[in-house]
Amino acid sequence: MTGLCINNAMVWDGQAAESYLATVVISGNQIEKIIPAGDPQGDLPSDSIDATGMSLMPGLVEGHCHPSFTGINTPEELGVVCPERHMLETARNLRLLLSHGFTSIFEAASAKPMIGVTARDAINEGLLDGPRMLAGSPEMTTTAGLGDERKRHLYQESFGLIADGPDEFRRVSRECIRDGVDVLKINISGDEFVSHARAEITPTEEAELEAVVKVAHAFGKKVAAHARSSQSVKMAVKAGVDCIYHCDFADEEALDMLEEAKDRIWVGPAFGLVHNSTKEGEPAGITKEMAEAMNLFRKFEATCATYHEIRKRGIRVVVGGDYGFAVTPMGQNARDIEHFVRYFGYSPVEALQCATVIGQSLMGQGDVLGQVSEGYLADLLLVRGDVTQDVSLLQHQDNLAMIMKDGVLFKDPRDGIHAAGLIRAAE
Repeated sequence: MTGLCINNAMVWDGQAAESYLATVVISGNQIEKIIPAGDPQGDLPSDSIDATGMSLMPGLVEGHCHPSFTGINTPEELGVVCPERHMLETARNLRLLLSHGFTSIFEAASAKPMIGVTARDAINEGLLDGPRMLAGSPEMTTTAGLGDERKRHLYQESFGLIADGPDEFRRVSRECIRDGVDVLKINISGDEFVSHARAEITPTEEAELEAVVKVAHAFGKKVAAHARSSQSVKMAVKAGVDCIYHCDFADEEALDMLEEAKDRIWVGPAFGLVHNSTKEGEPAGITKEMAEAMNLFRKFEATCATYHEIRKRGIRVVVGGDYGFAVTPMGQNARDIEHFVRYFGYSPVEALQCATVIGQSLMGQGDVLGQVSEGYLADLLLVRGDVTQDVSLLQHQDNLAMIMKDGVLFKDPRDGIHAAGLIRAAE
């Protein structure tokens, strides 16, 4: 019998509250058979992996991913790198993500118009090792919004796509779709590092947002939105945005709206950037005084309170922490899974579900990915130890004994790493 047999694994299937011992048979790119311990095994493939003491789980999903953010201190730096080098640095980040167990990513914005699309296509064509990917547009914004880095006294293009009025947003949206994106990203609110448009400012108008959503959905695409202010969250829900990021300052009315729409929306805290900027910022030049001046400690507390409430209301949340800045190095993305447990009140299994089955529902692949179930595609991890008890195991590459995407072993516990080579982030 051809295929691969993974023996004696602690299987966490993406749904259950605990793992169970089983043998899992992979045939081609699918999970063919799951045999619980004690059941008759029958004819099994001779090619096998001994997974004793290891968790077999679905591959991770990065739900707020910026693979073309390459260790920057400020968004302005994204425009400085030439497109050719930027593509190479993005390719490295994508390989880094796969090397750390992320087999799927939802791109929350591309730094340049075609980088995400080009990377996605290269991965799909086998030219590049990387996760499955939904490619995002650059960040669409208004004049004076988050992403408008222009200055009157200096000719300088911005990394954001700047539009004013529904007609301009409609045109920009269609241009991005013509480029081939899967996701349109729009910044509705500001952010604390934008001096003229802080997090609770909402530069975007309802009609502008509605134009983007209408165009995206007409083409079968998704919309993701940067929305920190309460007003921006309400606008996003009302307009039909699919994935609403941050929601830090959502008031009771905004939370009620999110709950009412919970069967059609996803939210994501992108907490890694908030966490690291307040607790580990000094090596990246963010002193405690700077963090205080930018109200980052207040944002930290607001995010924790909001996501405790979002969890209680059963709203779908995806993992992803705005990695790719100097303060949030790419490859440390799995830290956000532990943040859900430590700061938001999630159980380890609930946090794992956010990083797997819920993430795949946002990807539009929930019927074939995100679970260890017969007939599902074989995007799988073998992790040393029991991840249902300790999600921090996922943060250390040495704990990832096996990384499999679409039935292909990119890391094999029997001989180390795939010939293409996996790469390691600082831990």
